[in-house]
Amino acid sequence: MGYQSILNDIAKEIIPLLKEGKVADYIPALANVDKYQFAMTLTLFDGTQFSVGLSDTLFSIQSISKVFSFTLALQTYGIKLYERIGVEPSGNPFNSLVQLEYEHGKPRNPFINAGAINVSDALVNHYKNPSDAYKEIEAFIRMIADDKSITYDEIVASSEMTHGFRNLALANMMKSFNNLDNDVIEVVEVYFKQCSIEMNTKMLSRSMLFLANHGVDPISGQRYVTDSRAKRINAVMLTCGHYDASGDFAFNVGLPAKSGVGGGIVAIVPKIMSIAVFSPGLNAQGNSLVGTKALELFTDKTGLSIF
Repeated sequence: MGYQSILNDIAKEIIPLLKEGKVADYIPALANVDKYQFAMTLTLFDGTQFSVGLSDTLFSIQSISKVFSFTLALQTYGIKLYERIGVEPSGNPFNSLVQLEYEHGKPRNPFINAGAINVSDALVNHYKNPSDAYKEIEAFIRMIADDKSITYDEIVASSEMTHGFRNLALANMMKSFNNLDNDVIEVVEVYFKQCSIEMNTKMLSRSMLFLANHGVDPISGQRYVTDSRAKRINAVMLTCGHYDASGDFAFNVGLPAKSGVGGGIVAIVPKIMSIAVFSPGLNAQGNSLVGTKALELFTDKTGLSIF
């Protein structure tokens, strides 16, 4: 059975689940998103794409952006980055203050909110000011997705800034432990802008190919990260990419992947492809309910798991 037939079958099988899940209504700009949307795209190493559903529909990538900012920070700082941020699964909600205080302001990994805010701070240090740090993140995403149209949604970014009390609290907590160098508001603004970047499943699937190919974009031939860094980014995606449901996702799907509360998930199959799914209804841990099921069905039907 070909990939298109498999995607078509998955799209039919997930229909009953679309009524389940809950959109990220704690971000007012995302509260009115239609949760009955679904899209799935896979991109092979020669650039061939197979899609089903609303694969041209832009959505807020939210925490998927953390993979891109983490990659950029690793390019810049290398292993020194781990002095500020750990790489262990958190086992706690993505916005936990308790764990951050208990561990003296050092975030458990770069994919929980505190870790990604800390990465933003590191990038602000390197690029000298917040607007340049954001521009570098955006430019990197445009480059790896091979799409110059990608940008952020100002309404979503503003909505997050207005209601982002807990994220500001996380940043202030790190500042109190001397693990945040720049102005709290400016750093959190960079973080919210990157989370508000809009992409569709075609763009997202294309953008992650370099992580499926040891750090080299198989289409352009350009190396973005070393073999060992690509391995480490994938390892953190597998163990931390779905917050406190990461073990569950590894158990059921078995691929390195990263989710976002906008309803997107991006996953890689080493040496073969990258996959992106979108469905805004979230499960209790803040991951796309239908997207998770679609990826589980995909690995079941194709046998393309890393296990």
